[in-house]
Amino acid sequence: HKYNGKYYFTYSTGDTHFLASAISDSPWGPFKYQGTFMSPVEGWTTHHSILEVKGKWYIFYHDTQLSGKTHLRNVKVTGLNHLSDGTIEIIKPNIH
Repeated sequence: HKYNGKYYFTYSTGDTHFLASAISDSPWGPFKYQGTFMSPVEGWTTHHSILEVKGKWYIFYHDTQLSGKTHLRNVKVTGLNHLSDGTIEIIKPNIH
């Protein structure tokens, strides 16, 4: 996503499933690693999208919390904040 003229590349960190971010002045990079901003969710399914809706930022993701950790997944949404230094505020996954 793009915020305040910067491009954010967000991704799951492989088998640890934390979400991490990197930032750049260009969508083609180079990107500077910014660290992790969300811990793993139940079911290790940290696929996500970040969107701005009516001036507010949200992260949409899914987990297996409502299904009792089966193969069934449910969608979650949590507010997302960009800090003044350009990093994304640490997000605690929604457990409801």
